[in-house]
Parts: sequence; C-alpha cells; structure tokens
Amino acid sequence: MTDVVDKPHIEPVALGEALSERYLAYALSTITARSLPDVRDGLKPVHRRLLYAMRQLKLNPADGFKKSARVVGDVIGKYHPHGDVAIYDALVRLAQDFAARYPLVDGQGNFGNVDGDSAAAMRYTEARMTEVAMALLEGIDEDAVDFRPTYDGSEDEPVVLPARFPNLLANGASGIAVGMATSIPPHNVGELCAALVHLVDKRNAQAATLAGYIPGPDFPTGGELVEPHENIKEAYATGRGSFRLRARWVKEDLGRGQYQIVVTEIPYQVQKSRLIERIAELIDARKLPLLETVLDESAEDIRLVLQPKSRTVEAEVLMESLFRATELETRVSLNMNMLDGDGVPRVMNLRDALLAFIDHRQEVLVRRSRYRLDKINHRLEILGGYLIVFLNLDEVIRIIREEDEPKPALIKRFKLSDVQAEAILNMRLRSLRKLEEMELKREKKALTDEKKALNALLKSQPQQKKALKAEFKDIRAKFGEKTELGKRRTTIGKPPAEIDVPIEATVEREPITVVLSAKGWIRAVKGHGDAVGTLRFKEGDRERFRCEAHTTDKLVLFATNGRFYTVACDKLPGGRGYGDPVKLMIDLGNEGDIASMMVYVGGRQFLVASSEGRGFLVPEDAVLAQTRGGKQVLNVSGQAEAVVARVAEGSHVAVVGENRKLIIFPVGELPEMTRGRGVILQRYNSGGLSDAKTFTLKEGLSWRSGSRTRTETNLKNWVGKRGQAGRIAPPGFASANRFG
Repeated sequence: MTDVVDKPHIEPVALGEALSERYLAYALSTITARSLPDVRDGLKPVHRRLLYAMRQLKLNPADGFKKSARVVGDVIGKYHPHGDVAIYDALVRLAQDFAARYPLVDGQGNFGNVDGDSAAAMRYTEARMTEVAMALLEGIDEDAVDFRPTYDGSEDEPVVLPARFPNLLANGASGIAVGMATSIPPHNVGELCAALVHLVDKRNAQAATLAGYIPGPDFPTGGELVEPHENIKEAYATGRGSFRLRARWVKEDLGRGQYQIVVTEIPYQVQKSRLIERIAELIDARKLPLLETVLDESAEDIRLVLQPKSRTVEAEVLMESLFRATELETRVSLNMNMLDGDGVPRVMNLRDALLAFIDHRQEVLVRRSRYRLDKINHRLEILGGYLIVFLNLDEVIRIIREEDEPKPALIKRFKLSDVQAEAILNMRLRSLRKLEEMELKREKKALTDEKKALNALLKSQPQQKKALKAEFKDIRAKFGEKTELGKRRTTIGKPPAEIDVPIEATVEREPITVVLSAKGWIRAVKGHGDAVGTLRFKEGDRERFRCEAHTTDKLVLFATNGRFYTVACDKLPGGRGYGDPVKLMIDLGNEGDIASMMVYVGGRQFLVASSEGRGFLVPEDAVLAQTRGGKQVLNVSGQAEAVVARVAEGSHVAVVGENRKLIIFPVGELPEMTRGRGVILQRYNSGGLSDAKTFTLKEGLSWRSGSRTRTETNLKNWVGKRGQAGRIAPPGFASANRFG
C-alpha cells in the first residue's frame, strides 16, 4: 500500500492582479509607516519610537546621558525592527542643531557638522532628550493618546504623541514615499504660537492674515529669505510652493580701496565643504573671472572669505554672479503632504495644518482632564473613608481587632464602598494623628475645587479655548523669540533688485575660433588666425563655417527652417576632438540644416532670404533666442528653405538665382521686419534663389572664385528694381553660383 501525499493547494492568480495587490500594500506601508509625518505631532514612526524609547529609559534633560547604542538597541528590539544604521541616522539628525531648528535630542560626542562629516559610531556617542522633546511627551501617562501593540505584541506604543509643542511646522519634515513626497521647512515657534492663538478664536483666518504672524520659514543655519511676500502667501494658501534663500554676507574694508567678502551664514542643508569645492572648481574652470580665491576661516561659526581679483569689481555684482552659479542661493520647496488625524495622506495648507494641531491639543486637553477627573473622584472616595475613621476612630479599631472579617463589618457598619474599606484597612497607625485629619480636610477641599473647575472646563468650549491659548502662550514664553533658542535666525529680506551681471563676470574672456563642419559638428578652438593650426575632421567631413569670437560672445545660427538659434560661446565643446553635433545643443530636426553662422554684435541688420526668392531685413537684436527651440523669423513653406542670412551693410542688394541671373537694386526697397515671408527679391521661371548679399555700389560687387576674390565695378546692366528677373551674371562669376 502506497502512502498518499497531500499536494499543496495552489490557486491560480493573474500576475497583474498579484503585482498590483502586493505593490499597493508596499506603497501604503511606505506612506503611512515610514515617509510621511503625522500632522498632529510632526513625527514619522521612527522618530516617535525613538523619543518614546528614550522616555522609557528615563533620559530626561536633568538626568545623565546614555550610550546611543543603548537607545538604538531598545528601539530595534521593542518598537522598530529595522536596520540600526537607519535608526541611528534618525537619532543623529534630531540632535544636529544645524539640521533641526529645535533639536529633540541632546547629543554628547561627535554628531557630525555642517561640512557634511558624519557622526561617530553609536557606541561612542551619548544622548538624552531636550526640553522640546519633553513637551512633545507631556501627558503621555494620562490617557492623552491611544496606544497600540508593538510589532510583536509584547508591549504597547503610542499611536501619536500628545505634542504640546507644534513640532511639524517648527522643525519641518522631508521624505519620499511611493508616488508622493513631503517637504516642510522649519519655522519660528514664537510666530507659530502667535498664529495658533489667533486661530483658536478665528478658525476661518485666511493665508494673508496668517502670513502676518508667520512671515516665512526660519532655518537653523540662518540666511536671508528673499522670496516676494505675495509668493509666500500663495504658498501658504495652497500648501505648495518654494522659498528663495540666500547666504548672508558682509563686505570687509581692507584699506586702500581693497576689500573682501565674508559669508557668515549659508543656506539650509548646504554642505559647507561641498560649497567651497564647487566655488574652487568654477575658479579653476575660469567660470568666475571676478573672483580670485575662496578661503575657509570657519571655527564654530561660519566664515568663508571671498577675495575679488580687482578692487574695481563691485561687491554686489560679484555676489550676484556667485548666487547664480553656486549654492550660495537655493530654493527650498514647500510641499505640505502629511498624514491627517485619520492617517490619510493629503496636502494641507498652512491654516489646515495649524487647525489640525489645535484640534489635537483640544482632544488631548479633554482626555487629560477626564483622566484627572477620574483620579480625583477615586481620591475623594478614599478621603471620604479616611474622614469616617477619624469621626469613629474607637469603633473602627474595635471592629478591626474583634472581627474575623473586618472588611464586610466596616462596610455594613459605616456604609462604606469596597474601595474605602480597603483603604481604611491599609492605613498606617502613624496616619491617625490629629494633624493628619486637618491635612485630609484641606486636600479634600482642594480636590473638590479642582473637580468643579474640570467639570466646568469639559462642559465649556470657551474655557477650553482659553486653556489652549494659555498653553500656546506658555510654549511661546518657554521656546519663543525672547529665548536664545527661539530667536529668529533667518532674516526676512526684500526681493533683490535686478543686477545686470555682465557675462564677463561669469566667463573669462578668451579668443576662440568657432568651426562648424559640413555634417554639423561644432567646436571652439582656442586662438585666432595662425594660432588655430590644422584641424582634423571625421572621414568624409570638411569645414563649412568658421568665425572668430571670444568665450564671452554669443553665436547666432540661422537654419533652413527660417529659425535663428543662439548659443553661448563658453558652452561650445573644445577643439581637441571633432566637437559635438550642433543638433545636440539646439532643437533642430533631422530635416533641418545650418544655413549661416555669425557672432552676435548688436545693433546691426541681417538680410534674410529663402530659396523661393523672398526676403527682408531684420534687426540683429530681434533674432536672439532665449531657448533651445530658437526664434522663428523667416517663414517658409512647402519645398522652400531659408538659404541666406548675412550682415546688411551697403547701399544695394545683389541677388543671384540658380539660373545664374543677377539683379541689383537699392537696399531701400527692402522692408525691415521681425517675422514674415518677406517680399519678392527676384522672379524665376524655374529654380530659385541661390545667394544674396548687400554691398556698396561705388566699391563694386565682389565674389570668390576659387582661391581668388574678383570685383566688378561696371554694374549698370544689372541694376534694376526689386522683383525683376535680372540678367546673366558677369563673365567669370563663381561657378558655385554664390558670392562666397
């Protein structure tokens, strides 16, 4: 007889369904249990568990420190079964005064620095809670919040902290979840408390009103906030936006007209060492020609010394060039995405976030009041029993001495409750003093008065609001702007005036020769003329355009689609190799090609013309493009292409067609336009325009023929009116049918 083996039960499930179900579970876990803070206490689960574990270890501000490894071990073992490195990193960040506006952990040892150096290992550092952390935990033993079982069910942990301190906005938060992220900058708690007091009575206050109390974020590293006030109000009204933050700097006079700039505060979350490296790299790359060097003279305070190359350089212009090129100016994003009181992620505006905190504190106030009321009722019940003892002391002693079961006898004789009888039997003889009786009566009166006050508080919304406002004012007095910790560090500045920074301030002026090959490869070779030397090209390629320029110039490219493109010469690839395809630098489709290349000078005019024989004059300043997409100037359609863009200088225009017929007419017959098809320059029975240029009639018309340049001065047979067909070009005209 063979044994029958039970086969495992397998249910067929569609792969897409299984993936979506499992990924959704992962996403929800990441969003709710890892990345987003709770609007009520402003903490993520790891931070909440860290503080609760430290409280269980009695790491109060007045007590001694304990090793960080001990704290991390307790958090992992009891509440947060994740990696020790991640938990220690979270603890370190709570202790860094340059990362947390109001640190929740008081660290002893090396907890990192603003240079970006990491903290020492957890076995070397020690930690305890700060007063701010104690405020977050205040009342946690008084049924202020709900508890839930830990991951293994062996203990309980708080779902949220009572949070007497408005931690979410005071310390801010950042995190990336699945499909969503949060970024909340820190704020000044004194300003937050002022706004909270206002909101308690006026819950419908608008963002403009709240921005009057909270003018902007307050970063631990200081700096200057230069975002327009209207933008700040809009960000607070929507819960999304950004803030422009600049380093703080001063100009130090060195005498004899010389000076240096000293940066004393850098933007939030910018590593000082990386900032200095970046500035040094730009100096080496000659991208900051106004700056000589940067020195780090920092000790406990930040002191970055910037030395200009010349005393004639304006400090404001130098700093503006640095703000544009380095992290001395940053944008801090605002995305108030958080878990609401029901654990649902959503983006809140400033008012919603503050109201959620007020509602949480009101709930905590009610729960703590009820808890205290229960304790008072229990104590009053016991005190009532004690006072019965003093009124009937001899009888109570007799019952206790003579009765085998004194408890039921006491209850029956004096109509006591079970709690009262138990308390009487547990009394010590020393408590039977006359003085003790008077103390009990005083305690009963005080508790009775407190009970009345608590009952009145629980029944009255106005009294609850009054208590909340008193609480917020107390937090402001303890941690607000009049304290060393609470002083505003970030200055609210005005939006900076537009400073015209010449390109010479960001690019060192050097001579270059720009070369564009027939196949569209562009490069910038150092030097002019003979200094360029012999250039190599890819097989089958050759030089097409060449022009001399400087690194501070702008290059203007005219394409066959009639668009002008602008490229900064300092952005061109170097001349050591073959360069780069020009189409990588501008948005020019595969069907387009470059028809002309010039260096921007300004103030000139260009003659532009299409293959269908139409054209016009366009101001040079009107063709500069601000984007990679270029600027449409000459409109072409069908098979027509833009073929000519030349600087317009002289008295007449010469146009030659593919039929080798030449027509010359005065420049005055051409209109000046900024965009259009243009007017007819020359008419054709077949073919189209080959080339066009402007020249001075008295000096004659020149063209290149092979390696020579020829000039024809007797041109009366070809001078006519715009739009005529013209006559066959003079003998010896270029075989390529172009002026060169």
